[in-house]
Amino acid sequence: MKFTMKTAFAGAVALSLTAGASFAQEVTLRCQHFLPPKGSTPLYFMTPWAEKVEKESGGRIKVELYPAMQLGGKPQALYDQIRDGVIDCGWALPAYTPGRFPEAEAFELPFMTSRDAEASSKAAWEFSEKYLMERMGDVKLLATHVHGPGIVHKKGEPVMALDDFQGLKLRGPSRQANALLEALGASPVGMPMPTFPESLSKGVVDGGVTPWEIVPPLKLHELADSHTEFPGDRSLYNTFFIWAMNKDTYANLPDDLKAVIDANSGLETSGWAGASFDKGDVIGREIVAGSGNNIHQLDPAVVAEIRALGDQQTEAWAADMTSKGLDGEGMVALAKELVAKYSDN
Repeated sequence: MKFTMKTAFAGAVALSLTAGASFAQEVTLRCQHFLPPKGSTPLYFMTPWAEKVEKESGGRIKVELYPAMQLGGKPQALYDQIRDGVIDCGWALPAYTPGRFPEAEAFELPFMTSRDAEASSKAAWEFSEKYLMERMGDVKLLATHVHGPGIVHKKGEPVMALDDFQGLKLRGPSRQANALLEALGASPVGMPMPTFPESLSKGVVDGGVTPWEIVPPLKLHELADSHTEFPGDRSLYNTFFIWAMNKDTYANLPDDLKAVIDANSGLETSGWAGASFDKGDVIGREIVAGSGNNIHQLDPAVVAEIRALGDQQTEAWAADMTSKGLDGEGMVALAKELVAKYSDN
């Protein structure tokens, strides 16, 4: 009997230690992206997100952020790196692998999103819940979002009329942005953001489209001379981003740590990611305005002409999606409905 009680006591102690070890489990999430560390999304979303997760987990989750692809690979590989567990989480652009995530293009169509990235990012999340969860089911989506209004940055004089686009070699981030640039008479050159500054400095391109926020971190205002804005209630174009986690990494977390990740995912987190662009755009524009570069606002009549071309592109996209067995018209209608819903709040 004495032996039995001693054994039972030892077993209870072992169980207690095991439970304690489980509760004190420490997890390190290695998260990678391609932006410079001073980009607005790393500064105002990724870093605060990491700090919030660490705090709410009681320090049991540690988040390591690796900017500028420090863990290796190219921006185009980020989704697969997340899926395959090369990294635990990361920030990826579906547009960098054209045709793979066609539904995401709905938010990259001309003049689809509002000028409020936070609002449009919430719309992007709700859209994703219907149209992208299955397509991206091999990762754990934490947030989907967009950036603020796209601006044309170029060497020389600003774009002031449709004719000024003719023959310009302009960097574009996505299939839809490039299609619009081509419709305007430019020669689009698709490339990831990190290669844009060097291409501009070497004359590979005459300019390109990006939001304001990334201009100072990449020193684009030191390479470009002029910047053209597109007034109105909608953005010229946009780019769809995801903040995602490896599914196995998430599945292996204890339930209480899963709850921490879940609390920092979804609609509000997507809005937070978009808001980082809104904040960065204000700062970026102020820096460029102070540099002496020419900032031009396109005439509303010219914007109306471009919107008409954009409407044609959207109709063609919907028809193309339908021909591939997807709900083209439904995706366009829902995207417009959701952008209006969140922009009016």
